Amino acid sequence: MKLLALLTTAAAAALVAGAAVAQDAPAPAAAEAPAAIDIVRRGDDLPGPLTATGPRRHVVNLETTEVVGQLEDGTTYTYWTYNNRVPGPFIRVRVGDTVEVNMANAADSVMMHNVDFHAVTGPGGGAEATNAMPGEHKSFSFKALKPGLYVYHCATPMVAQHISNGMYGMILVEPEGGLPAVDHEFYVMQGELYTEEAQGTPGLLTESIERLLDEQPTYYVMNGAFKALTGERALEVEVGDTARIYFGVGGPNKISSFHVIGEIFDTVYDNASLVSAPSQDIQTVLVPPGGATVVDLTFEVPGNYIMVDHALSRAERGAAGIITVKGPENREIFEVPPGTPEHQGH
Repeated sequence: MKLLALLTTAAAAALVAGAAVAQDAPAPAAAEAPAAIDIVRRGDDLPGPLTATGPRRHVVNLETTEVVGQLEDGTTYTYWTYNNRVPGPFIRVRVGDTVEVNMANAADSVMMHNVDFHAVTGPGGGAEATNAMPGEHKSFSFKALKPGLYVYHCATPMVAQHISNGMYGMILVEPEGGLPAVDHEFYVMQGELYTEEAQGTPGLLTESIERLLDEQPTYYVMNGAFKALTGERALEVEVGDTARIYFGVGGPNKISSFHVIGEIFDTVYDNASLVSAPSQDIQTVLVPPGGATVVDLTFEVPGNYIMVDHALSRAERGAAGIITVKGPENREIFEVPPGTPEHQGH
């Protein structure tokens, strides 16, 4: 579904309208491909806050797969994933907990894969322990020593290639006592895809190692695909609700300037530090590749709010999502004069 149809202001429409990038000549069609699967992880697909008061042992089961997934309408890509989704599953533990990681590389994979957790204190973050050829199964365990929101990713050479193809996710290590309660929690990760073909070419696109090494992405994605968190996958809240977004950057190369158009972050846990004093009333947050942030918002006015990387050309290449806020108008805070296009539907 075109993002334009979801917007409520002409300015926002101009920002995200259109998927195409001008080309000197039409690109050739990409290769034919088998039916693609849905690799997009929904923004609300994450476990809720933990309630245990003492240390626990968590079992995390990961399967590395190589699958053809839907990148945008008519366009597919061979993703490398954890559990058939991009990003991989959101893992939630608490400081002091023990985590057992079981990683299986699917038998029909071509590549060796592993997993490196930034939350791990140990060689390679677990990468050395989980090097698995197709059909192999590896395990290790670690104690979560430091609270925070951490990225995990494949660390098999070429590491940047494995990450770009979709092998990243996040693990939340809650502080003692957990985090303050909110009405909604969401899981969003930004990444990059590098292809030989131009953006929007129909068919199965092929990865470009040259563009990857030159750091020239064809697509910027949130949760795996072009403008994936729009339409039926938009994040949904009600007027008056509070929401927490766990936002990370798989990368592998580009910093994100995370921003929600029309909102101000009430609280920002800088660099995803959950024990430092948070910042308040922040407009845009810088998140490096392999890094994360946690932001809290309160929604006072109904409408569609656009999540972007404020390097705004990237919205045209896919880095945009929608938060739909439903409920009564709040004209004390925001009012559009009658007769303007923005007023329609109010």
